Amino acid sequence: MNGWGDHLGTFAEGALNTVLLTVFSFAGAVTVAVVITAFRICPVRPLRAFGTAYVELFQNIPLAVWLVLFVFGLPAVGISFGLFTTAAAATALYMASYYAETLRAGVNAVGAGQTEAARALGLGFGQSLAAVVLPQALRAIVQPLGNVTIQLLMNTALAAAVGVVELTEAANRINLVLAEPLPVYIGAGVCYAVLALMISAGTALTERKLAIPR
Repeated sequence: MNGWGDHLGTFAEGALNTVLLTVFSFAGAVTVAVVITAFRICPVRPLRAFGTAYVELFQNIPLAVWLVLFVFGLPAVGISFGLFTTAAAATALYMASYYAETLRAGVNAVGAGQTEAARALGLGFGQSLAAVVLPQALRAIVQPLGNVTIQLLMNTALAAAVGVVELTEAANRINLVLAEPLPVYIGAGVCYAVLALMISAGTALTERKLAIPR
């Protein structure tokens, strides 16, 4: 265990980058997921087809492949961003397919009468979706959204494969110096567990606040 003090900064940097990667990827994924969900339930057939194709494409190709494609493939065609930004974008687009399916399940749980009532009041598709359907759908899927977010947190570890110094990569680098894999990776595992528990606790709190009194 000698020399650990010299590497706490690397470990802390990795943990911070994991949190940031999760937060930015979450924000991007949810934004894209709302659009894809709207496409999948809208009455315009080409948009429905695009939404379905998006979900099928991203869910059937591993995130590791998307990360490699974005990080090493985009610069080859003249598109270049920072490594962290590129990894966050790839993760967000990939996870958006899972958030979109979760959102669509919530939308399907909203009674058809709610949509009909919105149309009767003169609301268009976009207005009824934003003001009537999505708010009710979100109440029904808080816990599933939390589960997908924990999945997102765990998937950030794949960013180590393209050189992002997140928690897993930080643990790898520390282990190369200390050659003490057991405490190094147990420490990383505990950090992931703590972050996952924080997401779970936040999800439970949100679910209680949004619960409809019966």
